[in-house]
Amino acid sequence: MASDKQQERPRRVLVMRFSALGDVALTIPVVYEVCRANPDVEFVFATMTWPATMMVDAPANLTVVDVDVKGRYKGLRGMWKLAKKVDKHFHVDAVADLHSVIRSWAVDLWMKLHHRRVARIDKGREKKRALISGKIHEQLTTTIDRYRKVFQELGLTVPENTFEGLYHGKTMPTSAIVPAKSPGERWIAVAPFAAHKGKQYPIEQMNEVIGLLAAIEGARLFLFGGGKAEKLALRPLAKRYFNVTSLAEVKHAFLDEFVLMSQCEVMLSMDSANMHLASLVGLPVVSVWGATHPYCGFMGYRQKHDNVVQLDLPCRPCSVFGENKCRFGDYHCMTDIAPETIVAKVKQLLKIE
Repeated sequence: MASDKQQERPRRVLVMRFSALGDVALTIPVVYEVCRANPDVEFVFATMTWPATMMVDAPANLTVVDVDVKGRYKGLRGMWKLAKKVDKHFHVDAVADLHSVIRSWAVDLWMKLHHRRVARIDKGREKKRALISGKIHEQLTTTIDRYRKVFQELGLTVPENTFEGLYHGKTMPTSAIVPAKSPGERWIAVAPFAAHKGKQYPIEQMNEVIGLLAAIEGARLFLFGGGKAEKLALRPLAKRYFNVTSLAEVKHAFLDEFVLMSQCEVMLSMDSANMHLASLVGLPVVSVWGATHPYCGFMGYRQKHDNVVQLDLPCRPCSVFGENKCRFGDYHCMTDIAPETIVAKVKQLLKIE
């Protein structure tokens, strides 16, 4: 006879995480390992159109549904429509809400009214507020673990850290934008941008960092960025150094980035989505943190705290996501980090004296 826990196991699960890109990337190690640990369960992952293209090398029992939240499924009425459509096409019996915002709550409510089980992420907002206010200064539960807990609440098997990376044990696809790697070359990925000023190392100082990295024997740098402003900021650097290439000049997809990252030895990144993308292919990341802090729980999957560059300041962290303006106006949490400090950390990972 099946146990009560086995009887409660769902058969078809809707998983939701619509934004931001880095948060969606963080779901992949958890969602993929849960799918593979529960091969008898069908999973439907609903996310925005752009992040949906990031879900490559997906398990066989995972269906990714791209949701146009600015068009057909805009607003609460649109989410209600989405719930009906998903239920009609996939007949889900449980929901794993990895987002927990008003938009996803609308879907949760529809599912509850139709007697579907719903498990929702606990974002730990109270403790995060305490961290930002300075009342506590300690590592909070990571986002990865918060995602895992949602699936545990549904009675699913949830392994820890079994995800080895995209295409692990398989042949990595090729990409037309990734050149052949010459013997002796040291490939370094550099992602200098972030969504908010409080999370971005000043571009003037980053230029100096790139110059120092470009001077490393055998080094070849690939600069990650997108959009007109970032393209214009990176273009002079790509022209100045023969061994620096700007990806912002080349039309590409997430798969192209994964292929390139898999060939790199290290990435230099802010607290941004690129840190999480690199983590998906097991690329070590030197991450630079300013207004935010790894204590908030957004460290990249399997990334080491020893590779973090940050200053120990009483005002840090002043924000969970980095959107708050600096109370002093000078963002000294970033500007006071010497370029040499960042380069030394990269060289350490490259095992360069």
